[in-house]
Amino acid sequence: MKISLIGSGNLATNIGVALFNSGNKVVQIYSHTLSHATSLADKIGANAVDDIHSVSDEADLYIVALKDDALEKIIPSLCKNKSDKFFFHTAGSMPMDIFKGYAEHYGVLYPMQTFSKQRIVDFKVIPCFIEASDELAKSVLENICSDISDRIYELSTERRKYLHLAAVFACNFANHCYEISSEILNDNGIPFDVMLPLIDETAKKVHDVKPKDAQTGPAVRYDENVISRQMQLLDGAPFNQKIYELMSKAIHSTAINKISDL
Repeated sequence: MKISLIGSGNLATNIGVALFNSGNKVVQIYSHTLSHATSLADKIGANAVDDIHSVSDEADLYIVALKDDALEKIIPSLCKNKSDKFFFHTAGSMPMDIFKGYAEHYGVLYPMQTFSKQRIVDFKVIPCFIEASDELAKSVLENICSDISDRIYELSTERRKYLHLAAVFACNFANHCYEISSEILNDNGIPFDVMLPLIDETAKKVHDVKPKDAQTGPAVRYDENVISRQMQLLDGAPFNQKIYELMSKAIHSTAINKISDL
């Protein structure tokens, strides 16, 4: 099938490359910034456009990988005069029915991973969560997904909201903690790469051990002497100090509940 990609950001770049590498034909890339569309289009042999009204009806399906607020604004123009086409968005927190009234066949293709343009990931290992408006759309979606991923799961809009929330904690919040760590180290002349073995082992450990069983550190036993001293070190960074305080209390509370469950 011929595919048009609406978007040229981190996810669009990775899914575009995955589709191209799996033998699918991506015919057009849209971005409101032409240079961004062209950069991705050149990688996968597609045409680039920066006007949504210039998105042609040549494609059989359209994959929309845009920010949530842009997604809502662009759908009416994108779907116009394309009643026989298929439309799928990639947003974790947006409902499938955002296409309702504008398209006949539509759905969601949500690849749960963190993406960057500079780092092309192996899409085959990424879990892709799908939802479709009808059986025909579901069949098309399953065929496309099976070309790029070995892990496909059907998930409703309601449950996907919680999946996305869990991903925010596991990825975005965890990465912000890396940034805080990096700032502390940088301010004291210590390279961040000394943290990499610790970060890697922490991530590997939860492949074999439940997160609550893998937790270590002063907050588990609520070592007030250590916690108090470290809170003082953060006096000049009130946001980080508050994060430290709340996180320590949350970790200790989980540890107490774990003991009471035994």
